[in-house]
Amino acid sequence: MNLVIDVGNTFVKIAVFQNNSIRETWKFEKKDFLKKFQKIQSQYPKIQNSIISSVSSGDDFLIKEVKKHYPLLELDQSTKLPFQNNYGTPSSLGKDRIALAAAAVKEHPGKNVLVIDAGTCITYDLKTSEDIYLGGSISPGLGMRFKSLHKFTANLPLVIPKPEAELIGNSTETSILSGIINGIKMELKGIIEAYGSDYQELKVIFTGGDSQFLSIPLKNSIFANPNFLLEGLNFILEFNKTQ
Repeated sequence: MNLVIDVGNTFVKIAVFQNNSIRETWKFEKKDFLKKFQKIQSQYPKIQNSIISSVSSGDDFLIKEVKKHYPLLELDQSTKLPFQNNYGTPSSLGKDRIALAAAAVKEHPGKNVLVIDAGTCITYDLKTSEDIYLGGSISPGLGMRFKSLHKFTANLPLVIPKPEAELIGNSTETSILSGIINGIKMELKGIIEAYGSDYQELKVIFTGGDSQFLSIPLKNSIFANPNFLLEGLNFILEFNKTQ
């Protein structure tokens, strides 16, 4: 069994894999890590290997705790990857984007794949049919757009996101909803179309915390997988076992 850990700024996501299949997943605040980690250990005593991806240098206590119990692969820019990385500045490539590219290679080898991760930011990552990672783009996420309008203006309210919005808002609230929700929808459709025109038979994977929320208008062309990043981390761990 493998223990796969993805540490964000606030939340930790953990999955236990057996034979490359997820047995169980958890999501909780970072402050609850020790308690949750002990429970997982007790529940799954056959865990033998682990991998961790952390966005913060302040997560050393998590890493030390896991190392006490299991061999641990810490994902960084020197980790051996199951794909060719052609990113121009690999030292600055986010660990989440590395894991998503790995998952795309595992699930769709020999295919052109665009992975869209809708979280704090919306990231777009492309791997080609030759299983080469090229890069992509980063834009503000759903929550960030609503908060920025409120924070950086004098009078605009903080609006609660909704999955649908009229094209023409007839109040300040509905105008904000129109601008952000329809703006993201058009961004997604436009980028997918642009990539699709350059890369034949493009597969699109939509994941991340807001993926279900934002994939509604694109459901006919999008495959949403909330555990895609965790699957990529597990694939990297399995790949490094053979190196």
